[in-house]
Amino acid sequence: MTVLPDDGLPLAAEFPDATREQWQSLVAGVLRKSGRDVSGPAAEDALSTPLQDGLTTRPLYTAEDAPGQGGHPGFAPFTRGGRPEGGTVSGWDVRQRHARPDPADTNESILADLANGVTSLWLVVGAAGVPVSSLAKALDGVYLELAPIALDAGDQFDPAARELLRLYDERGVARREARGTLGADPVGQLARTGRETDTHTGEAAELAALCHRDYPGLRAIAVDALPYHEAGASDAQELGCSLATGVGWLRDLTAAGLSAEAACGQLEFRYAATADQFLTIAKLRAARRLWARVAQVCGAGSAGAQRQHAVTSPVMMTRRDPWVNMLRTTVAALAAGVGGADAVTVLPFDHALGLPDAFAGRIARNTSTILLEESHLGRVIDPAGGSWYVERLTDELAHAAWAWFQEIERAGGQRAALRGGLIGERIAATWESRSGRLARRRESITGVSEFPQLSQPPVERDPAPAPPGGGLPVVRRDEAFEALRARSDAHLATTGARPRVFLAALGPAAAHTARAAFAAGLFQAGGIEPVHDPVSVDAGTAAGAFTRSGADIACLCSSDALYAEQAGPVAETLKSAGARRVFLAGRPGEHRETWLRAGVDEFVAAGDDAVAVLTSVLDRMGVA
Repeated sequence: MTVLPDDGLPLAAEFPDATREQWQSLVAGVLRKSGRDVSGPAAEDALSTPLQDGLTTRPLYTAEDAPGQGGHPGFAPFTRGGRPEGGTVSGWDVRQRHARPDPADTNESILADLANGVTSLWLVVGAAGVPVSSLAKALDGVYLELAPIALDAGDQFDPAARELLRLYDERGVARREARGTLGADPVGQLARTGRETDTHTGEAAELAALCHRDYPGLRAIAVDALPYHEAGASDAQELGCSLATGVGWLRDLTAAGLSAEAACGQLEFRYAATADQFLTIAKLRAARRLWARVAQVCGAGSAGAQRQHAVTSPVMMTRRDPWVNMLRTTVAALAAGVGGADAVTVLPFDHALGLPDAFAGRIARNTSTILLEESHLGRVIDPAGGSWYVERLTDELAHAAWAWFQEIERAGGQRAALRGGLIGERIAATWESRSGRLARRRESITGVSEFPQLSQPPVERDPAPAPPGGGLPVVRRDEAFEALRARSDAHLATTGARPRVFLAALGPAAAHTARAAFAAGLFQAGGIEPVHDPVSVDAGTAAGAFTRSGADIACLCSSDALYAEQAGPVAETLKSAGARRVFLAGRPGEHRETWLRAGVDEFVAAGDDAVAVLTSVLDRMGVA
């Protein structure tokens, strides 16, 4: 019998450790084949990906890149989780959102959810949801001692909270058994509406004192970071705003007589979970670490475990091809669970279209069920912990968020920074930068900017109550392309056909397929239908094919070699056949002036501003 030595596996010991320099040298050799002559750290930099907030994803991480120890689950700084057992006992809290104004419809949806795996309710009350006076009807048949309630009542949080507390007493729920959050969020309302009421802070503080005294399972305050995320904030900005809001509440609640520990216990933090799984994981881990630092400085280190509610991002949801949203929300829910969120809300795939139907609601709640019961995602505590990449990203994101938090504090705190415009201006600049990447399809949107389906009928839903406005804007990733598609839809309704582009493919399929596919996807993203019949054309057949297509514009698609031979004559033929605009898919290089003289009007290639190109095309085609 062979006994392995204590110092490791003998097979591994036979091989020397590879160095970072060796890896960089191999990368440099590959890059040289593609025409990039770099070496050393520059080779590694060439494969790095810039993120928002000045962060960068590197192609290689080693133990040298990892920061110091993140502690243990359930212990400060709580990076690895707020509870020692994590979600291993029952997984995360599956919290379904309900925002229907009809209390009977709301009640039906609530009962169906509770019977099929949902463990708590996120109930929108007031102008954007069920009326406060109808709360009892909406919760008819609900065992309030078993189903935690998270209220979201906007500026009506005080009457909504009082009505819920009245229902607890009326239905005989012991005060110690009540669970959930009353959702007082005046700062979030200021962000959403631009308005604030002097009495709201005092009302929220009174609810916090009441909960601390009589309802140990209830939290009074929601620190909602979604208004900033929905306005286009980066992850660090979202974290920094939530941190500044939380610190503001610690000041208000301790001034009202609560201890720092009691004040921490009255806060629940709400964050967006996106389909960028690693950033979401890092964001939730960083949020706990940051709040633990705040609690420590306030002398309440033992109460520094942040209670987190993660919501799949509304910004990432698309109106076109909404079925893809199921994939986005699945990845986001996975990231929220891995990141250690206490409660997770999966928004229905048709959330951006209005009130969800029963199927969308079922898919949303079942997403968590599958992740928990079939994938057993909650059985491992902090599964991303120890990953050199995740640990480094968590650390860098925490530092970026802390710097933004300090800037907000120097401006007088979250309320002052909102009123003074600092937060709105900074978030607007961030969104403008991201919008540029979206327009250039550097950040692709499947089903919208990539692989759009023009023949797919639109999905329609009953309109949802209008959310409050007047404060920070509400943005969506798909908004620029959605505007283009809406113009195409209007043209279809008026004329019976979409605007069309004729794809003039030159040569065999091997030569034109790649660029024809690129051009088709580009124009479809703007609602312009590509026509490519016959499969390929030349100077002799292009005119007839273009006329038969019924298109107003044409795009040449082929290899550089065939462009050199045929682009000029075919462009001349298309122009003589009546093409308003002739495009060429690819970079022109040295042939630019020659092709322009022959009739090519514009060149389109990967990385171009697709929104600008498509807007110009629709304008020239007279599509209003």
